[in-house]
Amino acid sequence: MVSLMSKRLFFITGNANKLKEAKEILVGYDVDSKKIDLPELQGEPEYIASEKAKLAAKMLNEPVFVEDVSLCFNALNGLPGPYIKDFLAKLGREGLVKLLSGYEDKSAYAVCMVGYCEPGKDPVVLKGRVDGTIVSVKGDSDFGWDPIFLPDGFEKTFAEMSAEQKNEISHRKKALLKFNEFLEGC
Repeated sequence: MVSLMSKRLFFITGNANKLKEAKEILVGYDVDSKKIDLPELQGEPEYIASEKAKLAAKMLNEPVFVEDVSLCFNALNGLPGPYIKDFLAKLGREGLVKLLSGYEDKSAYAVCMVGYCEPGKDPVVLKGRVDGTIVSVKGDSDFGWDPIFLPDGFEKTFAEMSAEQKNEISHRKKALLKFNEFLEGC
C-alpha cells in the first residue's frame, strides 16, 4: 500500500512535542509537520482518525498521518472518549473527576489513534492504549488531563512523571510504534 519513494511523511499537527516524539520513533522517514484546520468530526475514535487522515491527504496531495486522543471512563461506557478536549474545556480537571463521583468504577483508558493515508487510497488506523484510573488532581502539567490519569502499575499520574517516563509508556508511543511496524512491512 505504501508508496513512500521519498520516505517523506507529513504529520498533521502544530504541536512541537508531538512532532519530536514522532521523529524519534519513525526513524528512517523524513517526518515534517503541517498545521491545517480539519473539521472536528464526531463518531468513534477509529472513524475520526480515518476521516481526518483522508481529508488531510486530499488537501495536501501527500502521504500524511494524524493522531486523535481519547480518554475513556469505563463507568460511562467510554465517554468522554474523543470528546475529552471539549469536556476538559467545559468542566476542568476537577469536573472530570466529579463525573465519576457516583460510580465505584474509576477505571479508564487513554487511547491514541494514528490515521495514515496516501492521496486517493483508503486510510489505515493504528491504536495505542494505556489502562489506568481517574484520580484527584496530582502533579503540575499544562498538558490536559495528565494530572488525573494514573496508569496501571504506576504510583504517579502522567503529570507527576518526567516527560521521558511518560513518553516511554504513553498511548501515543504505542500507536506510533505500531505505525512504524506498519511502514516497515510495506
